[in-house]
Amino acid sequence: MSKRCRIYANQYNLLTKMPFPLPHFSLQPATLFFAPKAFVFLSRSSITMSVQSDAINPSSQNALQTSQNYPVPLSPPLPPISKHIELARAMSASSKSSLFSLSRDDVVFEDQWLIVVNKPQGVYCESVLESVPQLLCDSAESVAGTPANQLELHLANRLDRDTSGLMVITKSHKVATKLVKAFTDHKISKTYIARCIGSAPKWERITLKSGHGRSKFGAWRVYAASDVGRTLPGGSMVRDMETSFEVLSINGQGSLKEPSEFKKDEANTIVVQEKAVIDKDTKKDDILVRARPRSGRTHQIRLHCQYLGISIRGDVKYEGVYEWKGRTYDGHELHAESLSFEHPITGLPVMFQAPVPSWASQALQP
Repeated sequence: MSKRCRIYANQYNLLTKMPFPLPHFSLQPATLFFAPKAFVFLSRSSITMSVQSDAINPSSQNALQTSQNYPVPLSPPLPPISKHIELARAMSASSKSSLFSLSRDDVVFEDQWLIVVNKPQGVYCESVLESVPQLLCDSAESVAGTPANQLELHLANRLDRDTSGLMVITKSHKVATKLVKAFTDHKISKTYIARCIGSAPKWERITLKSGHGRSKFGAWRVYAASDVGRTLPGGSMVRDMETSFEVLSINGQGSLKEPSEFKKDEANTIVVQEKAVIDKDTKKDDILVRARPRSGRTHQIRLHCQYLGISIRGDVKYEGVYEWKGRTYDGHELHAESLSFEHPITGLPVMFQAPVPSWASQALQP
């Protein structure tokens, strides 16, 4: 073998050992150039590798998953525009989070075992946790019982960066273990409020049951309920996901009922088995809904709103509008409204409710 051939052979061997799946190879005449999103080896029979992402060519992903007997996601891939918007939002949130500190107005409840706070939109959970010791040190009203620097603070639940609302922070390892287990075992009742844009639903209440998992390219997607338990690329599995929804208002017509009045319509349940058929050209309405997740999957409510054709306003990852009636949005409008559970120490039932954000109040105005 000539020296030049050995060089090309080594390049090819190195390429085939890369830790990501190889794209399509095609033989082309000798050409000396570089093209965007392609690598070109300079030889008489150059090998051109075309790299295409899930967002650009979702059909190729579905074909690959089908050929390997992987479940095929039923919700669409992330829109290309979401990458740039999400990056800008993340940078803004990092800056905002670095300056964030809790105030007493953010505290919904506190006892010697836990503290419940109302997280604002656009702030990371970790920044909320980091600001708790200073709040306890500065506040004469604190009932911590022990010095703040000796507390064992933990996040019992987490919210997405742009989701506002209730977060529970425990003050000891013992309480954290009990409360995290309660969240994991779905023994905690939660309600959320979301402002959505889409065609006005024909239902007043509905329950959606589906699968949930990561696609080949890392995005969270809706899968068929029958796919629950099947293996996905990367080794994870499709898990079950169930959310109940209730319409509160459409175009300002309606009212904000108390979360304790939430009722599940057992007769109106959709078990997802195929892609939703959404007419994107129909009239768009402003819809306020309450959601009660029965499971606790990542982006669960956002994914199910997308599947129902009423994506959350500002939620660019899941087809929510970025601009609406002349206004652009810095984040999605989803609020963790209430939490109900048995207190991990006293065993007594407790319920916490966060103040309603301004966008929810505005949605009730015609």
